[in-house]
Amino acid sequence: MQLTDAYGRTINSLRISITNRCNLNCIYCHREGENRNIKTEMTAEAIKNIVEASKTFGIDKVKFSGGEPLMRSDFENILQSLPELVDISATTNGIYLAPRAKSLAESGLSRINISLPSLSPEKYRKVTGGDIARVLEGIDTAVDCLAPVKLNMVLLKGINDNEIEKMMDFTSRYEGKVILQLIELMDFRKATNYKMDINEIEKFLESRASSIKERAMHRRKKYHIDGIEVELVRPIDNSLFCASCTRLRVTCDGRLKPCLFRNDNLVDVNNKTQKEIAELMKLAMDRREPFYKG
Repeated sequence: MQLTDAYGRTINSLRISITNRCNLNCIYCHREGENRNIKTEMTAEAIKNIVEASKTFGIDKVKFSGGEPLMRSDFENILQSLPELVDISATTNGIYLAPRAKSLAESGLSRINISLPSLSPEKYRKVTGGDIARVLEGIDTAVDCLAPVKLNMVLLKGINDNEIEKMMDFTSRYEGKVILQLIELMDFRKATNYKMDINEIEKFLESRASSIKERAMHRRKKYHIDGIEVELVRPIDNSLFCASCTRLRVTCDGRLKPCLFRNDNLVDVNNKTQKEIAELMKLAMDRREPFYKG
């Protein structure tokens, strides 16, 4: 049995927020589309039950996010509790990654996405409020046990728009163990002034690429340029982004979230039995519809 919504989109992955706490304050953070003041977090047991229930529907991929998931000291315990899956990944700002990358990998994490908006210490601090040195150390550590590592560079006009080639050069030093992911700004925090022309970025990448492939998921184009892989994510006003969505989100307090851009259709599954969760997942699918339908 699979979970398929009324628009023919079958779910094959979960994106689970395990905390809304974070040690940075990025100007572009969308907090997984959450605008509620969440003060509770799921236990490791509750997370395990959600993943177990989803596996009965053929869901075999899980991505953990936050806030910052490494704010949870029990993240390794959460990973160890999970059933066998095809892919287990996580997003992180990288600040706490270096001392934990190996233990996360040994606990079952397959790969990791690291946020890196700039290579300039000053710009990085302006965007995030954090120290880039710790992130760079985290990247160096992660490539040895969690490759391929993806670097998430949210594109910001007037801040990092002149750093794309520099970031590509930085990526190339890891000899295929790092993928650069350029991400269109989602304006959840009224950051319109930083929005870049993504069409111009596409033209630039096309002019440099030796080959281009398009992933089925979210109209993501992958550009192969001088031995590195650059992926472009453009979620804004993109009907294909929604049409090919195969992911169901879970908030840190245990609510199924059928769409990143909506909070009026959540389904509470926290502390429910696996059987109850399975039924509630069907309800979430009934509430699921594309945000962009154009």
